[in-house]
Amino acid sequence: MHTKESLVEELTQTGVLKTPTIIEAFRTIDRIDFVPLSEKGVAYENRPLPIGFGQTISQPYTVAFMLELLQPKPGQKILDVGSGSGWQTALLSNIVSGGSEKPGRVIATERIPTLSESGKINAEKYGFVSRGVAVFYCRDAGFGVPEESPFDAIIAAASSGKEIPDEWKRELKPGGKILAPVGNSLKLFSKISDSKWVEQEFPGFVFVPFVRDEKGDVAFPKKIL
Repeated sequence: MHTKESLVEELTQTGVLKTPTIIEAFRTIDRIDFVPLSEKGVAYENRPLPIGFGQTISQPYTVAFMLELLQPKPGQKILDVGSGSGWQTALLSNIVSGGSEKPGRVIATERIPTLSESGKINAEKYGFVSRGVAVFYCRDAGFGVPEESPFDAIIAAASSGKEIPDEWKRELKPGGKILAPVGNSLKLFSKISDSKWVEQEFPGFVFVPFVRDEKGDVAFPKKIL
């Protein structure tokens, strides 16, 4: 039978989980708290699971791979695009809120109202919302989140086609990273300066498509209070 510990052990033994703070986040934030009732019995299997509305909670291997590339740090401010069930938001919140005099923040965006609300409820199981570590917005982040920028890092869970939005590049601090699916690859963009970027590609991934709203926003409140 799969358990939380067996899942973490599998991810560490395969070498995808390496960083102590990320391993600790996987041990602390229980994936079973972020899957629908119908999927609780398979919550610790290393595969994506449906969460409704054609969306999934990502495969643990993929989430671990992405976080290891991003290397989130305590005290950072991170934009999490397509927060879905809230699992990755909670993992990031656990990391940025620990070991720093000034806790970091995770700005979670999700354009589907029901998922945005459930993601917020799930993250609050760990007190991240009430402590101000995780902030949820129900909106299309493809046009940026200027009221919360600049960010130390930006991570996306949906494929944006051929390129990432220019708004994300503008809202990232120099020295920051953007990790996002582009086509069937993960791409890591490191911002050296406003005019200099380093790009790395990691092929072989499949993500749901990133859907843009015509005006960059949807017809419901931006911030989930």
